[in-house]
Amino acid sequence: MADVLPLVEARLHTALGEPDARAAVTFLGTDRVEVLRFTDGDVVRYATLGMSAQPMSDPTAALADPVQGPRAELVLSVRAGRADTDKVLRPLAVLAASPQVEGVVVAPGGSLDVGEPLWPGAPFTSVLVAEPGGLVEDLELDAPLDPVRFLPLLPMTPNEAAWKRVHGAGALQERWLTHGTDLRDPARGSVPLT
Repeated sequence: MADVLPLVEARLHTALGEPDARAAVTFLGTDRVEVLRFTDGDVVRYATLGMSAQPMSDPTAALADPVQGPRAELVLSVRAGRADTDKVLRPLAVLAASPQVEGVVVAPGGSLDVGEPLWPGAPFTSVLVAEPGGLVEDLELDAPLDPVRFLPLLPMTPNEAAWKRVHGAGALQERWLTHGTDLRDPARGSVPLT
């Protein structure tokens, strides 16, 4: 079976251009996760590379299927120059390793929390996983492998994360839209929640 990661990296290059930086993080008992940085004008995008090497498996399953199961990589987009967002590399790698470490299946509508600011001074400790297919198209793999989905991450303040737990991801996204929230602003405040 072909190695998935070169195909994933090629898809990222096609969609986002050449990365201008990359960093690798390895956690005990997990595969290496790289984070690639792409700069496009005033927007910086960080994409994981390594999460899709293994399929995510249902945490209640007795055995993880080594072939079938959802595969994904994470993509975070922020405005450049407003915060030291390059420090997001380690938290992003932690999130990308969570399927291997914690047995979670990362899917649209879900929340991921790193328990600390995503970068120094960030008002966000968690992210909302958004629907794939906009920025980077899914990467189809040969059967029986599931496609690799490139999941956008939307940073959430602690208040937004708590509100989302009660009202759901769709309601939070609707609130962001109604208030014209710039989800790429690395220093934005919480959207009005009342």
